[in-house]
Amino acid sequence: MEPDRLRRALESTLLSPVAGAAEVEALCREAAELGLHGVCVSPCRVGEALGWLAGTGVRVVTVVGFPLGTQTPRCKAAEVDEAVAAGAHEVDAVWNLGWFLEGRYRAVVAELKDLRKAAGDRTLKVILETGHLTPPKLREAAALALGAGADFLKTSSGFGPRGATVGDVRVLRQVAGGRCGVKASGGIRTLEQARELLAAGADRLGTSSAGAIFRQAMESAP
Repeated sequence: MEPDRLRRALESTLLSPVAGAAEVEALCREAAELGLHGVCVSPCRVGEALGWLAGTGVRVVTVVGFPLGTQTPRCKAAEVDEAVAAGAHEVDAVWNLGWFLEGRYRAVVAELKDLRKAAGDRTLKVILETGHLTPPKLREAAALALGAGADFLKTSSGFGPRGATVGDVRVLRQVAGGRCGVKASGGIRTLEQARELLAAGADRLGTSSAGAIFRQAMESAP
């Protein structure tokens, strides 16, 4: 795998509730040094990240409805509004998994359309929490999110029962086709995992090990 492809895919992630400004700064400086696609930080850190990354081309991603997705639709839409106003380039939103599992599809789609509208021209990724879903349910979930305007189908929050798998990514890629992207996240810690997920159809990789993975790729490049 070419390092450039990996560089374009990696979103270096820091969503720990106890992460301080120094840790966020270090994340941003590393991402800028390595030329990674972006960093994913908590909403309260968006402004700081933008300041540290000014002029680098590294995108700032943040989360909405995180990590459970059980906030009200109005609350989530307000979170998107605030993230956009703060300058976030991309928004990763946790959908209402409970509503989906009980068959409240209209409510799920209505919420996602509200988030799409609030995001405007910013990239919207929908976190499906694939660890709770069988392959047939995952196909349904992906189709709903795609139909509601998602730019990316994302596997996991990192706080669910498990992270991304090759099987999850293959299902999402099948549903997405070329109509939207696929982001794998949760539990990605090695270059081998990154390679497998990209080969399965992921366009982006969200990981707290982004720097280490990319450096390993550089060391192993011919």
